[in-house]
Amino acid sequence: MADLQDDPHTSSTTAVGELDRMLGTAVPETPEPEARAASSDELDELEELVFDGVAGQEGEPVAPPPAPEDSLGRARALLVEHPVADGFNRLASILGQRQWHDLELGESTLDTDIPRLRAGGVGAQFWSLLVSAEYAGDRAISATLEQIDLIKKVVAAYPEGLRLALTAGDMADARNCGRIASLLGPVSGHALGESLGTLRAYQALGVRSVTFAGTRWAGAKGEGLTSFGQDVVREMNRLGVVIDLTGVPVESVRGVLSVSRAPVVLSHSGARTLTDAPANACDDVLRALTPDKGVCMVGFAPEQTVRRVADHIDHVRAVAGRECVGLSGMYGADVADVPHGDDLRDVSCYPYLLAELIDRGWDEEDLALLTWGNAARVVRDTEFTSRAARRRPAPVVT
Repeated sequence: MADLQDDPHTSSTTAVGELDRMLGTAVPETPEPEARAASSDELDELEELVFDGVAGQEGEPVAPPPAPEDSLGRARALLVEHPVADGFNRLASILGQRQWHDLELGESTLDTDIPRLRAGGVGAQFWSLLVSAEYAGDRAISATLEQIDLIKKVVAAYPEGLRLALTAGDMADARNCGRIASLLGPVSGHALGESLGTLRAYQALGVRSVTFAGTRWAGAKGEGLTSFGQDVVREMNRLGVVIDLTGVPVESVRGVLSVSRAPVVLSHSGARTLTDAPANACDDVLRALTPDKGVCMVGFAPEQTVRRVADHIDHVRAVAGRECVGLSGMYGADVADVPHGDDLRDVSCYPYLLAELIDRGWDEEDLALLTWGNAARVVRDTEFTSRAARRRPAPVVT
């Protein structure tokens, strides 16, 4: 979460545990059986099953398979219907340093690959395109373009596992086809180069989220949201790009919310009340999310304990409401670079977190909002806002 993390905007490797020191299944496709005509004897047997409710020679009633009784079993069953829409994975920055990888067979040196995404119940993934705060101007833009190109190549290379998603409908279609919906973003705000033209170019390439943290126009130096920042908000609304306010000062958060007609997200954050870290949100920010149903996607580090992460999730729900909390594993690291605990060591471990929440009394409806519902709604509502806003001309700002 952020401790739950250091400031994640100064380095692509920053993690929440500094949240004490960060967690995922789409249903795989199965071939349809070959169709054939049923024999009259088979139809007679089927009639017995349907109308008499009996099966076999003993005539015993047909019973549905028992529901899992243990919390982990219940968590895994729920993830089949309501997979995780993960708000932030840093894999792009790692893969950009490698000459070769095979995410389909599995990568023992990484905490993210397709088998583990499936095992963890991840149905959608936002791929972070953040670049170092040390990059500025053209260097930041070119580094961002390279990461966009890389993730697009990765998605194209594994069509049986990943599918590019530009809309909420694309997210649902990918999930229903047993693929992991892949969304591009967030992009670093400073990689816009203070140009709405660059923002439009990113959107045309498929980017669907931009973070405001660390930019002058979003109050990095205490100025609050500037006039250009307001233009960025309006143009992101018009383009259908999700606004990410992770680590943004509370004054600027209020400024953005006063202008934006779409809900916002904190793509990888936590509760500052529990862990005082720059990327974590104070209760004032969490409460500000409630009216428009923005979402704080609780992030965590792989060495974090499940109980500690659950504490942050509980707090965000209590303060902001059940429609304002989501998940963000902040995975995408070389396993040799970070210490690992047993609970959340890689992206396959989301079921353990959900099992902890089940043990704390979370019901299925709230868990479904946490995993998929809230994140998908923000993407959908941002699209609706875009459709309305595009009836107006784009601002003439360079």
